[in-house]
Amino acid sequence: MADTHLREIRQSRQEILQGRFLHAFRDTVTLPDGSTSHREYIVHPGAVMVIPLLLDAEGSVRVVVERQFRYPVDRVMVEFPAGKLDPNEAMLACAQRELMEETGYRAAQWARAGVLHPGISYSTEFIDIWFARGLTLSERKLDAGEFLDVITVSPDELSQWCRDGRVTDAKTLTGVLWLQNFLSGAWTLDWQSAE
Repeated sequence: MADTHLREIRQSRQEILQGRFLHAFRDTVTLPDGSTSHREYIVHPGAVMVIPLLLDAEGSVRVVVERQFRYPVDRVMVEFPAGKLDPNEAMLACAQRELMEETGYRAAQWARAGVLHPGISYSTEFIDIWFARGLTLSERKLDAGEFLDVITVSPDELSQWCRDGRVTDAKTLTGVLWLQNFLSGAWTLDWQSAE
């Protein structure tokens, strides 16, 4: 399908902010009808999110999630482990690093599920979604200034938390959709060794 009737063309760009983490711009664009408008947005390096699957003593699936205070919304959020890509870092390497650093878990097998764009109206951010299984626990290595609790929950509990509003993080809500479809057999994953 041709999208030319929807595209906006950048005419100029102005840098608004260059922070340690955020890089914001204001562009002047030509709209499809020929008129001019402005678009303000944040350039983001991208990130990964990991859906870690853990088998409990009875052989039931549990998932590893985190509880972390998020300053902009002034509350503790329940989320899947996630983190920003380092320059030139491969997606899988980032997923492996973030899982180990934040939770202490290493995974024997990995599967890429897909990608999500959490803020398409104001950010270039994308989040690559990974599943991890065959978990073994080692020592976590949190970044300086990073404080979080690691907990495990059943998929049903996590779904209920989404339904009742305890989980409102967009990436985690998307992760729960993937988790439900994977566990039901509706969506398949291509698993690979961690090596």
